[in-house]
Amino acid sequence: MAKPFASSADLAAKEQTLEVLAPGVYALTAEGDPNLGAIEGGDFLVCFEALATPTAAKKWLTKLRQHTDKPVRYLVLSHYHAVRVLGASAFDAEIIVAHEKTKFLIEERGQQDWESELGRMPRLFDDPDSIPGLTWPTVTFNDTLAIDLGGDRGELVLKHLGRGHTAGDIVAWLPQQKILFAGDLVEAQAALYTGDAFHREWSSTTLDNVAALGAEQLVGGRGAVARGKQAVDAAITQTRGFLTDMIREVATVQQRGGTLKEAFEACHAALAPKFGGWPIFEHCLPFDVSRVWDELRGIEWPVIWTGERDREVWNQLQD
Repeated sequence: MAKPFASSADLAAKEQTLEVLAPGVYALTAEGDPNLGAIEGGDFLVCFEALATPTAAKKWLTKLRQHTDKPVRYLVLSHYHAVRVLGASAFDAEIIVAHEKTKFLIEERGQQDWESELGRMPRLFDDPDSIPGLTWPTVTFNDTLAIDLGGDRGELVLKHLGRGHTAGDIVAWLPQQKILFAGDLVEAQAALYTGDAFHREWSSTTLDNVAALGAEQLVGGRGAVARGKQAVDAAITQTRGFLTDMIREVATVQQRGGTLKEAFEACHAALAPKFGGWPIFEHCLPFDVSRVWDELRGIEWPVIWTGERDREVWNQLQD
């Protein structure tokens, strides 16, 4: 029996939990749905990620307003994917920050990604008619951008640590509190989506750079908050293992002249015992393997996903 397409059959609501990681530092997790964050400055907020629709984002903001009524000055987007950015208008932020490559990716494929992700994950698009259009950053940077939080709060440092989940991932790092909002560069017991990724760089130098920060709390793109150095290291190791297992299996199939379908089957057999129980594993793997296959064949820049291409790959691999 064919599996339902992507997450189209995942319609059960997930419980959202707001956690206070330190004074004025908040995370929202949701049983494997996309995570968010917020950091208080002296008289303003920095919010990290925006969810898929303004309606969905407003529910997060309602929870946040139980702790702080400061206005949102900065909305930080870790990357360009629709489920992370299209709710931006709800924040009424003065400044929307992203990496310069994220702005390029929105220009190049933002509309196609919106349509693709709506088809893959309809439950996350709470009231899609509330989306006013593509989200555009108002400030971009290449390497590092520091935000002075005021008083004794220190800085929030936005950093590009290398290509990974996309070409333009950024993290938000609180060096004083040793708290890292890692976006989708790290997942804590949630499957990786790598359909737009740079697997070899991500699994090596980029994750090395993440680990080098020395975070003691880490909020990944999905999954529970990693609390303590041991849990942070475990999340990074799990993420790296997911990537290196896929690279190894796809490379082995390619080297013996096998097919994409055979590479998918090999990856599924290798990864399912370790990662198969994690959220969105079955959803992600066909798209992940397709991108690894392309990358190892020398296709450096990820092919744009469309609703039509999504279905073609799914029907070819995930039956």
